[in-house]
Amino acid sequence: MPATTGRQTFLFLQGPHGVFFDQLAAALAMEGHAIRRINLNGGDRADWSGVSTDYRSSLKGWPLFFDDFVVDHQVTDVILFGDCRPYHASAHGMAKLRGIRVHVVEEGYIRPDFMTLQEDGVNGNSTLPRDGDWYREQANRLGAIPPARPVPSSFARRLRETSRYTIASGLTRPLYPFYRSHRSAGMLSEALGWAVHFLTRQRERRRSAATMAAIGHLPYFALPLQLNSDYQIRVHSPFRDMCAALRFIIKSFARSAPPGVNLIVKRHPLDGGLTSWRRFVRREAQRYGIADRVFYIGDGDISELVARARAVVTVNSTVGTLALNSGVPVAVLGDAIYDIEGIVRREPLDTFWADPPPVDTELYEAFKRVLIDRCLIPGGYLSDEGIAMLVRHAVRRLTGADPVDHPEAGV
Repeated sequence: MPATTGRQTFLFLQGPHGVFFDQLAAALAMEGHAIRRINLNGGDRADWSGVSTDYRSSLKGWPLFFDDFVVDHQVTDVILFGDCRPYHASAHGMAKLRGIRVHVVEEGYIRPDFMTLQEDGVNGNSTLPRDGDWYREQANRLGAIPPARPVPSSFARRLRETSRYTIASGLTRPLYPFYRSHRSAGMLSEALGWAVHFLTRQRERRRSAATMAAIGHLPYFALPLQLNSDYQIRVHSPFRDMCAALRFIIKSFARSAPPGVNLIVKRHPLDGGLTSWRRFVRREAQRYGIADRVFYIGDGDISELVARARAVVTVNSTVGTLALNSGVPVAVLGDAIYDIEGIVRREPLDTFWADPPPVDTELYEAFKRVLIDRCLIPGGYLSDEGIAMLVRHAVRRLTGADPVDHPEAGV
């Protein structure tokens, strides 16, 4: 992203739960830039400490409201988390009509220790090419990948901030009567699902550990689940949800996987338990006569799981890059940023099981180098240290300047 000059006006829409967007706005304001914020619900409002504007009308009226707002406030840049949510997708389109830059924040393409901050769009909306030779050429100009500093991360913090956001949204629902979340389930259903999950998590850990011990050193393919609410599935794949994708994958495994190889399906760590994946996996495996070769685990170290796998199958999760970091072959069924010939298999899944192709590690290293240079920033939003890193590098990426020294900007 080229450096900018002069005073910019940043409009913040929905961000990751917590203080990252709020602290980034404070750092940009310290640089002399103007800050604007639109809240779509009470959770957005709870995550913001400065002056903001509430949008209380319907999605139908949102495009014209957004357009009036960016014109009236002379907005130059929009920052949002995830570009497939209905409000964000609409805002992105309207901003493009006005020539306004849109910066999309997402979970890091390369895990761990990075977040994505990319102009124009992420994943299936990314404007980066899918040409391996282009990445090789660009990487030759950049040199080696700089060493990454490990970033602390707290699942308890994620749970705390998500709960805070959800409770604030629920309590203020009458103030935002037309808002509908991008998530498919309601707040009460998700809360009940999480309650059941926490009551049974110790039992699930024991069951998962016993399953992995029983598999031992037998070869297996790993299938890390994505969330049913993940817009990367709904928008950037042929499947309507993870259930449809899982049916397709188990059916293909039954038809084409070689004997003696297993399939391990793993729950997403943020899945709220609204779907009984264990029952679903067992039923589909029984339907295709492979119940003795398909296993489900609800807990466990995803890094270890994919590193030991013969290969990984995913719709378009960034867990794919976690596997590629270990040189593990990956099959992608949807549109993903790393869906490049030589990095992943671009042939039908039925042919993948018998002969997972080796990863072109040289090409993958070039791909990573370009991503880190163009659309990744070090840090994470699940620790104070990680947020401080994100803020500092995001300010530099957004404005072309280092942030001034103040508490929120970090080190």
